Amino acid sequence: MSKLTTFDKSDLTVISRKTQWQGYFKILKYRFTHQLFKGGESKVIEREMFERGHAVVVIPYDPVNDCVVMIEQIRVGTFDHNMNPWLVELVAGVIDEGETSLAVAHRELLEETGLQAVDCYKVLEFLSSPGGMSEQIELFIAQIDSANIENFAGLAEEGEDIRVFVMSREAAMQAVDQGDICNGASIIGIQWLALNYQRLQQWQQNE
Repeated sequence: MSKLTTFDKSDLTVISRKTQWQGYFKILKYRFTHQLFKGGESKVIEREMFERGHAVVVIPYDPVNDCVVMIEQIRVGTFDHNMNPWLVELVAGVIDEGETSLAVAHRELLEETGLQAVDCYKVLEFLSSPGGMSEQIELFIAQIDSANIENFAGLAEEGEDIRVFVMSREAAMQAVDQGDICNGASIIGIQWLALNYQRLQQWQQNE
């Protein structure tokens, strides 16, 4: 496949990168110029960027029963919207310094569902909101036995209160279509599963 984009990183000039605010998360301010599609160079552009680290999202899939394990928890990002503060999501967690994304996928799966994966591997990665945030998400598929879930999970010291439950793959896709699942990374994960579940049936054959 030929190159999809016109430019690359060599066509960007970062003039400055300064921390504007540092707390649990960080806000940076960039000043930069870049090459223009019609030729020449842009004026100096200033942009603030939210840096919250990088994360993994895990699709806990049971190929024998063709179902996916979902979690429900309260999310502060909903508070300024006319929506239910409790969201239905896939398993997810932030990658801490020195951790591998695969290790985080296994850890978060266990902490948030009580499950241990028979097999787990990365299927894709994406930027969650590149217009103003640096976060990169790595999406994993995990083979699990849905009969072994914990009904409630989460780390009390982190203020987590999680309900764990099982949905058929078709019901999860319907929930996305109806807007009942509205977390972006979870939508991407369930849509990936809808496109790829048939080839995951080989997990059953290899057991």
